[in-house]
Amino acid sequence: MQLNWQPLIDQFPQWAKLAATLTAEKFAQHGDYGRWQQAIDALPELLVERVSFGDRVTVSGHADNAERQVLETSLRQLHPWRKGPFELFGIHIDTEWRSDWKWRRLVPHLAPLTGCRVLDVGCGNGYFGWRALEAGASTVVGVDPTLLFFMQHLAISRYLQNLENWLLPIKFEELPVAQFDLVLSMGVIYHRRDPAAHVADLMRCCQPGGQVVVESLVVEGPENLSPPERYARMRNVHLLPTPEQLAEWLTQAGCRNTAIVDVTPTSLAEQRSTDWMQFESLAQALNPDDHALTVEGLPAPLRAIVIGQRPA
Repeated sequence: MQLNWQPLIDQFPQWAKLAATLTAEKFAQHGDYGRWQQAIDALPELLVERVSFGDRVTVSGHADNAERQVLETSLRQLHPWRKGPFELFGIHIDTEWRSDWKWRRLVPHLAPLTGCRVLDVGCGNGYFGWRALEAGASTVVGVDPTLLFFMQHLAISRYLQNLENWLLPIKFEELPVAQFDLVLSMGVIYHRRDPAAHVADLMRCCQPGGQVVVESLVVEGPENLSPPERYARMRNVHLLPTPEQLAEWLTQAGCRNTAIVDVTPTSLAEQRSTDWMQFESLAQALNPDDHALTVEGLPAPLRAIVIGQRPA
């Protein structure tokens, strides 16, 4: 695998030392890397005729049945697929999350993205990056330490061949500060032991006049919820804020015009097991007799989006 980070370094020179560490040799330390790389190497060379960054990120072109079979077999080696959906040469990757639904809830509240630089913290396989490019962004940088998601991004990028949606397989805390017009943190903050510090870090990466977006699991007031052990079968959920608390963290970090723009329960249609994500999902995390509760007896998943602006 050849990785050319130079076009990204040209935009963010302070990342040169970091990029030098992101090599195939480093990734090979992961036990599954070899299998994933073989899957990517096996992807067939296909002629791309049309690309769409719409709800279902789509690549169209000519592929015969044998080529489609090889393509699907390779992509399935990168299971589980969590963010999407995607479609490559007629193969629909039906991901666990209908991430397009979340994007639809967010995008009406964003300032115009034409020519903007976007940072997506906890980006998964980079789905929201393609949607940001559709909305006019000039460059998107996603950060996510899960190597499988990076490999999925490489597989998709093999055909999209758009270097302006980058994915760095690192922790957000490892990223040298650079400034963006839009900073996204979607589904991350409740995994942080210090959520206020996470918002402050997001603000440091936001250009004056830019927007910060934080999407989180929340609970309806009056108080935040600290799960005693697990929440919806997840071990690493430290705090579920109220929507008001989520907005207050942005205000405390210096945001102005802070607003709760959406509060939506997570449905079994939005997050579910599929043929491309065959592990347990939301259905197994809910009380089978009362879907208003998790299996632990806590309020079922409710998600809020809060937006603020860094003062110009």
